[in-house]
Amino acid sequence: MKEKFPSADMLGQLAIALGKMDWDPNDELRVKIGGVANSGIHQTEGANPKWAKPYGTVSYQSDAFIVIENVTRNPVVPSQPNPDLKQAHPYEKK
Repeated sequence: MKEKFPSADMLGQLAIALGKMDWDPNDELRVKIGGVANSGIHQTEGANPKWAKPYGTVSYQSDAFIVIENVTRNPVVPSQPNPDLKQAHPYEKK
């Protein structure tokens, strides 16, 4: 039978990886799962659920992955226009 929860070895590897990045235990983290398929269409009545999953169904693919985002160390800085960049041709309204 397959284990339902991560093993101690998996959690230990995760702790080592987080330690290598020198993150602070007080940092705000956001955990996301990538590699999923969402059913985004409403199916007709009687549709085979094997081929037409109900609306809103989330299926985790075999190659799904986990993303751990450190929100504390990721300040949002909007891009700024380059003042030295000039257009090659004058803009003309049509």
